[in-house]
Amino acid sequence: MRLSTINQPPVSTSVWQQELQHAINNPDHLLHLLELPPTHFSPAAHRQFKLRVPHSYLKKIAKRTPEDPLLLQILPVAEELCLDPTFNSDPTGDQIAEKIPGLLQKYAHRALLLVSKTCPLHCRYCFRRHLSFPPPTLPDTLQWLNKQDSLHEVILSGGDPLTLSDDKLTAWITALAGLPDLRRLRIHTRFPSTIPSRITPKLLQGLTQTHLQPILVLHINHPQEINEEVHNALEQLYHAGILLLNQAVLLKGINDNLDILTQLSETLIHHKIFPYYLHQLDQVQGATHFQVTVSQRQLLTEQLRTHLPGYLMPQIVEEVAGSPYKKPLL
Repeated sequence: MRLSTINQPPVSTSVWQQELQHAINNPDHLLHLLELPPTHFSPAAHRQFKLRVPHSYLKKIAKRTPEDPLLLQILPVAEELCLDPTFNSDPTGDQIAEKIPGLLQKYAHRALLLVSKTCPLHCRYCFRRHLSFPPPTLPDTLQWLNKQDSLHEVILSGGDPLTLSDDKLTAWITALAGLPDLRRLRIHTRFPSTIPSRITPKLLQGLTQTHLQPILVLHINHPQEINEEVHNALEQLYHAGILLLNQAVLLKGINDNLDILTQLSETLIHHKIFPYYLHQLDQVQGATHFQVTVSQRQLLTEQLRTHLPGYLMPQIVEEVAGSPYKKPLL
């Protein structure tokens, strides 16, 4: 052993990092914990796109319930192996939008940074499930961003940007705050609803320490995803002055009915989250079984408008590769 390593304190990991490290990645183990037979998953689908489920998310899945809406979002199944010529590996055109490694620009006055390859939860309909971008470096990113005129917003995505340590995330935020025209920092994350212990005092300080307006866009598809632990994390974010928005995906067999979507909007606003987008499924290969028909979506949209006040009605949109904005749908 080298002398430099003797008597050094062990590297400490926080509660959320431990939970991320111990997330379930074995479908047999998951189904055993849920008291379901192993025949409910597809080994071939798992090999294509690995399972990852943190224990705090697992607690919200009902046992002995194969149709549980949270389980359906994350369990590898044989339907993922069905090929459809209208689906592809990059349905939102991320690759053509890459300007430098790990930095995308699709829309005016905004840039998107894929600062992490890791997510706390592997959603089976993920539109980046077939892609792997190298994370951007801070010097190259700042050099490119400084050359842009009227850049008002930077979006941190991935993967999930909150997989970065508090120190690394704060370093990014501090550096971005030095851009002359930047006004807002938007972070797209699944963490508050999957590993709520990620919302730490140090994280809140990092998000709010600069002049940039912090916005968290959450990804919650079903009201069952919010329990008391998630509520407590959301309360901390709200009281720190962080704007909370939600974008959901319309998913067959999970939230494609009026009662669930109405309850989702009502639950979100109860927890001080504004419904933002309800996405038509991105046509990524492996997710055909989640697709809702156009006629059903149109009917649901019309029904929702009659049941919800305007501020609880999410924008129904579709992301089209190469388009300068998300396409509104009826």
